[in-house]
Amino acid sequence: MPQMGESIAEGTLSKWLKKVGDEVKRDEPIFEISTDKVDAEIPAPAAGVLAEILVKEGETVEVQTVVARLETEKGAAVSKAEAAPGPAAAGPAPSAPSAAGKSGTKPTPASPGGPHREVTQPAGPARQQPPAPAIAASHSGNGNSFEDRVRTKSSPLVRKIAAEHGVNIASLQGTGVAGRVTKRDILGLIESGVPATATPAGVRFGPAGGHALPLPEAWPGDVVEPMSKMRALISEHMVASRHTSAHVTSFIEIDFTRVARIRAKKRAEFEEATGQKLTYMPFIIKAVTQALQAFPVINSSVAGTNIIYRKQINIGVAVALEWGLIVPVIKHADDLSLSGITRALNDLASRARAKKLSPEEVQEGTFTITNPGVFGSLMGTPIINQPQVAILGVGAIEKRPKILPGADGEDTIAIRTCAYFSISFDHRVIDGAIADQFLAFVKKTIETFPETGL
Repeated sequence: MPQMGESIAEGTLSKWLKKVGDEVKRDEPIFEISTDKVDAEIPAPAAGVLAEILVKEGETVEVQTVVARLETEKGAAVSKAEAAPGPAAAGPAPSAPSAAGKSGTKPTPASPGGPHREVTQPAGPARQQPPAPAIAASHSGNGNSFEDRVRTKSSPLVRKIAAEHGVNIASLQGTGVAGRVTKRDILGLIESGVPATATPAGVRFGPAGGHALPLPEAWPGDVVEPMSKMRALISEHMVASRHTSAHVTSFIEIDFTRVARIRAKKRAEFEEATGQKLTYMPFIIKAVTQALQAFPVINSSVAGTNIIYRKQINIGVAVALEWGLIVPVIKHADDLSLSGITRALNDLASRARAKKLSPEEVQEGTFTITNPGVFGSLMGTPIINQPQVAILGVGAIEKRPKILPGADGEDTIAIRTCAYFSISFDHRVIDGAIADQFLAFVKKTIETFPETGL
């Protein structure tokens, strides 16, 4: 299991792309993983034959756990059944790699006929991020079974606090992923004054640590499926964001008629010169980067009673996937031309759908744009992507009848290309006047976009 950045402690092996006995080329995708940062295909570190699969689909294991073995001498691999027809036939096991040993993986007999190579990846660059939350999984045989997680359901710090106050963690249903009890949960329970001895089994916390309604039960005929790792983490992050930031949303209508004409006029020339499709989004990103420079508090983060004003302008753009939502980030977007933004946007979006993004490409965003308008939605109230303080929602860009002043001051009805934009902002640090001025700046920039801006 590769280390996809320092903040990632484990991953879920979501799909095997090869089966035992298949030949594998070096750098050919061999399995898919899902982490709290990104879904990705993992390439084979060497050419050979997939001799043994140690971790099944859907299992969650710690990073550096050996998940499979490659036979690097062609033709030497044999099936697991041939290598070990029974317990008595199993030869002495080689020493388990240290990374696998940490997670409790038992040594597996090697297939005869040649050396094996574990499918692992080198550690990614270090990132100063908080540790990723663990998530429940089916039994993996690597010390991370569902039963183990249900028994602990918390971090060592939370278990220490619970032990000091005589609280039974196993009796609680937390607000974290898969019901994990968070520090906020346990402190909220303690501060509420509920006696530890009186804590009922199955207590469930609300988002702010208070008690919530009991979990719903499945009825006959219902289908019950566990959340994917990505969906569970999205769920946790969205709930946490709503209870962290004081959400307020403002709306504005923007006339895209000028941009639509520029795009129609320059589209063929632009695509021939750059090889990139020209959509409305690069114009929007360009306008947003200029607005963030004019209103730096929109490009900030809250750290307790401090405000961190980000010097970098890194624009995250939400990409809808069949299995969830991901937000790749265009780094230093303010330094890019319209063609540069287009190239970066198209590249990140295509690799997001192909599961080719690295964790670094979905981190360090300072402002996010979500575009539900591509599905026909007129407007929305998006949830802030923590630790950012604002998010822009783009509604459907479509032709509408508008009343415009004529040359002599009379009113005329014209067909204009328009869209509703919304900004959800954190009222702890952003006042409504600033948010509305930001929207007005974006509106003016788009409506007066220079034809030479390409």
